[in-house]
Amino acid sequence: MYESFFIETYGCQMNVADSELISGMLIKEGLKPSDDIENADIIFVNTCAIREHAEDKVHSRLGFYNKLKKDKPEIIIGVLGCMAQNLKESILQNKTYVDIVLGPDSYRKIIDLIKERKKEKSRFIDTKLSRYEVYSDILPSRNEGINAWIPIMRGCNKFCTFCIVPFTRGRERSRSLDSILNEAIDAVDNGYKEITLLGQNVNSYKFENIGFHDLLESIAQIKDLKRIRYTSPHPQDMTEEVISVMNDYENICNYVHLPLQSGSNSILKKMNRTYSREKFIDLYFLIKDKLKNVGVSTDIIVGFPGETDQDFQDTISLMEEVKFDSAFTFKYSSRPGTKAANYVDNVDESEKQLRLQKVIDLQKVHSLYNNKKIIGNIESVLIEKESKRSELKYTGRTESNKWVAFDKKYAHVGDIVNVKINQTSGISLRGDIVTSQEMEIAL
Repeated sequence: MYESFFIETYGCQMNVADSELISGMLIKEGLKPSDDIENADIIFVNTCAIREHAEDKVHSRLGFYNKLKKDKPEIIIGVLGCMAQNLKESILQNKTYVDIVLGPDSYRKIIDLIKERKKEKSRFIDTKLSRYEVYSDILPSRNEGINAWIPIMRGCNKFCTFCIVPFTRGRERSRSLDSILNEAIDAVDNGYKEITLLGQNVNSYKFENIGFHDLLESIAQIKDLKRIRYTSPHPQDMTEEVISVMNDYENICNYVHLPLQSGSNSILKKMNRTYSREKFIDLYFLIKDKLKNVGVSTDIIVGFPGETDQDFQDTISLMEEVKFDSAFTFKYSSRPGTKAANYVDNVDESEKQLRLQKVIDLQKVHSLYNNKKIIGNIESVLIEKESKRSELKYTGRTESNKWVAFDKKYAHVGDIVNVKINQTSGISLRGDIVTSQEMEIAL
């Protein structure tokens, strides 16, 4: 009866990796992935609860699923992931057409639940968090691509006051080194040029006596693995050992995502970020000093409860001092269940929007500033896809995570080519592929 499935994924890269994991389990059972949601026998939506906007998108999408269910009552509809964990009661009460609700630590039950569904029409829910589940024995099913997402640990122990992750993903636990290496080798054997190591707090990885820098070094020694990235680290756990390993291996990309959140010590304390403005700046310049041509991006939240004009100016002044290459910027939104949800959200919505726009505008200036500095450089670029703007061009990323567009010439998706950077329009770059002969002349 159930022959095909469709998985729709929202949220972070970890959710993408989880969907690939689930897909691998379903395919192993004999089910086939469907390209058309309306023809699928089983529909799963893998959800995100980090921000209210993400939840709103899922609620809207579930309305469409309801219509499909009315036309085809026998289909299975399941809600998975963080939103399932966080809003299970609401889903069960208000979304009567949803058959299965599973949290991030309950995916092993999917196959059994589908089999049970054949026998009876009851609804199933399991959102228990585990101290041990890391799915280390399950290989994902990935679509063809360039980058393979590989989770190395799950959960988070930091308990930032604005973040729901410790409540939806549980406490930190790490995979064994061997299981990670096996998955990475499998990805390389299947043609992936780049892997990205994932974790809610990726650099807090610890398995027995093996730390993140040990893992990073082991991964870097895999034959034919061209590029390694990781996300998302916490500044508190960024060590000199990690920076040293990054410097020692050419296939570890010279790029670090370093989430700031706020430049104000008072707000950082309210957020429970466990570092000061001064320590963050020192770490930033240590990274810039030790890693040649490194790109550094960040996360910034504006309008956190209690954020004064001076607090906001502290964020602006820090941005001016360090000049990030790029930034993910957000207005604060309260998440039920977090400590900050009990704070008085006393920053007016219009003020939040003004502050957000100021941060966005300033980051555009800094991105352009940093990009102009590499005009004339020859950068190593991994070709990832055809340009959206022209079928005659490719786009790919430099090691420092900057997007570049260039003429196709003789190259192919998946190739690593040398590109001379000619111009920039802000966050993106344009250039031309440089031949080996041209490289020799340039040198």
